Amino acid sequence: MAKTPAGKNQKRKILLGLGFDSDGHKRVTTGSNFAMVGGSEETHEVMVEKAVKINEKLSARGKQLEEVSREEFDDIAHEVGLRPVQRPGHGTN
Repeated sequence: MAKTPAGKNQKRKILLGLGFDSDGHKRVTTGSNFAMVGGSEETHEVMVEKAVKINEKLSARGKQLEEVSREEFDDIAHEVGLRPVQRPGHGTN
């Protein structure tokens, strides 16, 4: 966990994108709060673009990734064109 200036522990959150298609190249792109790994050139580019857009939306709201609820993050993700993942037992009606 990252330490705050006052020495208190603070949870740090990151966005992690994994691209499972491949064109033979290894791609890794990192930012202050994201890591995008793998994927074809096109897939990797889209993942990085979405991470940047999410950060722009967070900045416009004056927030950091650590400061948003899951629901608010889901809203932001939807705004940038990401679809929700269906988790077992958490379906939408």
